[in-house]
Amino acid sequence: DTGVNYGTVEIHTNEKEVTEKEVTLHLLPGEQVLCEASTVLKYVQEDSSQHGVYGRLVCTDFKIAFLGDDESALDNDETQFKNKVIGENDITLHCVDQIYGVFDEKKKTLFGQLKKYPEKLIIHCKDLRVFQFCLRYTKEEEVKRIVSGIIHHTQAPKLLKRLFLFSYATAAENNTVTDPKNHTVMFDSLKDWCWELERTKGNMKYKAVSVNEGYEVCERLPAYFVIPTPLPEENVQRFQGHGIPIWCWSCHNGSALLKMSALPKEQDDGILQIQKSFLDRIYKTIHRPPYEIVKTEDLSSNFLSLQEIQTAYSKFKQLFLIDNSTEFWDTDIKWFSLLESSSWLDIIRRCLKKAIEITECMEAQNMNVLLLEENASDLCCLISSLVQLMMDPHCRTRIGFQSLIQKEWVMGGHCFLDRCNHLRQNDKEEVPVFLLFLDCVWQLVHQHPPAFEFTETYLTVLSDSLYIPIFSTFFFNSPHQKDTNMGREGQETQSKPLNLLTVWDWSVQFEPKAQTLLKNPLYVEKPKLDKGQRKGMRFKHQRQLSLPLTQSKSSPKRGFFREETDHLIKNLLGKRISKLINSSDELQDNFREFYDSWHSKPTDYHGLLLPHIEGPEIKVWAQRYLRWIPEAQILGGGRVATMSKLLEMMEEVQSLQEKIDERHHSQQAPQAEAPCLLRNSARLSSLFPFALLQRHSSKPVLPTSGWKALGDEDDLAKQEDEFVDLGDV
Repeated sequence: DTGVNYGTVEIHTNEKEVTEKEVTLHLLPGEQVLCEASTVLKYVQEDSSQHGVYGRLVCTDFKIAFLGDDESALDNDETQFKNKVIGENDITLHCVDQIYGVFDEKKKTLFGQLKKYPEKLIIHCKDLRVFQFCLRYTKEEEVKRIVSGIIHHTQAPKLLKRLFLFSYATAAENNTVTDPKNHTVMFDSLKDWCWELERTKGNMKYKAVSVNEGYEVCERLPAYFVIPTPLPEENVQRFQGHGIPIWCWSCHNGSALLKMSALPKEQDDGILQIQKSFLDRIYKTIHRPPYEIVKTEDLSSNFLSLQEIQTAYSKFKQLFLIDNSTEFWDTDIKWFSLLESSSWLDIIRRCLKKAIEITECMEAQNMNVLLLEENASDLCCLISSLVQLMMDPHCRTRIGFQSLIQKEWVMGGHCFLDRCNHLRQNDKEEVPVFLLFLDCVWQLVHQHPPAFEFTETYLTVLSDSLYIPIFSTFFFNSPHQKDTNMGREGQETQSKPLNLLTVWDWSVQFEPKAQTLLKNPLYVEKPKLDKGQRKGMRFKHQRQLSLPLTQSKSSPKRGFFREETDHLIKNLLGKRISKLINSSDELQDNFREFYDSWHSKPTDYHGLLLPHIEGPEIKVWAQRYLRWIPEAQILGGGRVATMSKLLEMMEEVQSLQEKIDERHHSQQAPQAEAPCLLRNSARLSSLFPFALLQRHSSKPVLPTSGWKALGDEDDLAKQEDEFVDLGDV
């Protein structure tokens, strides 16, 4: 790190005298200061009386940083979960969501060139932090410079090559940190795909191909992928990869999950006929009853739309972008109605239900499932990932989960650049599909903690990493776009490509002690069996085979193949139909039987894993959405208190185990580091590890009928509006 020293500044105002301490701005390699302003007051969010900290506001080509008096901050061993790249008062430019200005007590959205400059600046972030800066005591020229600079560098359209990602990669070439323990499969080689085929036993029916090496066939597809073995490779080239069933994953029983992108829409009847006959041949290759039965699942016209996801999240996030304590309590009274009207939790439920339906087809009916979508790069990524997470315990390990994201999202061509709107070129393209996936994963982690090697904190920091432009993982629309932009500017360095960091190297962001919070100490590892045991269990698949399996049709009804083929063709040619052939009452009955039967038995954490999707079972991901709101914390409580007690017990058990091992002269087990982070749960809050105890500066007065935490809901319903001082609770 390089540093910029701002020295000591005396600030005199009519209200108070402030002395700024000597503060240092830490810059990353390649980072440059663009503009700055002094004598800026950063308000304390939970304090409605407008108290805060004086300091300097700086905008670089990477972040907005506030450098204030650190005396009020907890800067000791208790704040062990620090991000090495982003400080507590840093906002990456890509993380800025909206900028507001306050003019004569009125809040207005800021954009473009301003004629008048605000006395107060409010920044809403995509990680749901809210920053408020008072500019009343700042010099007018500095106000103009910092406000204009922030607006321009966060909202103006950018060119890809102007992203800080490239400046950092060029400057940090010799400082690249790599984690030797990171064994994430990147799926950027033929060998990786062959390994995955072998792992899932899919290599009997599917083959890895290199027909798109150098992206000669299609820029949308990765250089290597997997297709059905009987399919000739030249078919891939026919319509630039469209209309080709691409393999995602194979089940233990031989069924497989496939995806396919639609063919381009054509008006010419001759071309339409050619497309139809092409799809007919493709379908005959993969659908060969009674041996191979394919169920098509059209996600473009019979499931969620991207517009629905975008609208729902826009409403949902507003519930957490709270400017002050008063606003929190005002909205708290309407919390449930506001939450329901956003439809975000319902969208999560629909995604999980769709994944369970597909799981039932594969697991119980032994059918192949073909996911259809216009480009197979949004909802296909989401649903295929959820299905694998539910069916494959390997995906529930940290390395397995990271490899899953690499395979289905990064190599699957999800347009992270557009969907996160990193270039600010089209707000309509910004849809939080990946965040929706992480929220669905959180529901599973929350309901079945011992099944996952990673924690909810891991998911939270992964969602934050979407907006840190030093990692290449979430900053391109496709592998082709990444590979073609890894060259350097200038003739003399053209030959050597840039070395871009991957987000999976967690040592870049966190120290080893902090990384222990990303690993679940309650994870139950799969017991290793000797060869004799494996032989005896060869045909059993955990507890799934104890489920009442719905009998798959040994031979389809007359005309089934023809109808299903026509249905596939209609969808891939872009002709909208109202209903899938297979979306029937029978499907719902199968789903309900499968779902109820699974939940009636004890959970096998290394087998099939289904979430509860009934009403109250789908919850708000509190750690991610509420972590910056002090009023929402439970002091010394929440899940962190439970975890702390469990870790204390684990530490005690480990200590006893070590004593036993010593008696047997065996090697000592390694000490667990996680417990030391959570040992004193009384000093932590439910927002841990993103907040320790927060000091409330004000004691809001509010009716008990609007505050759920004061008692049971039944009691609250009977009470009349009376007032309680929160400071006495």
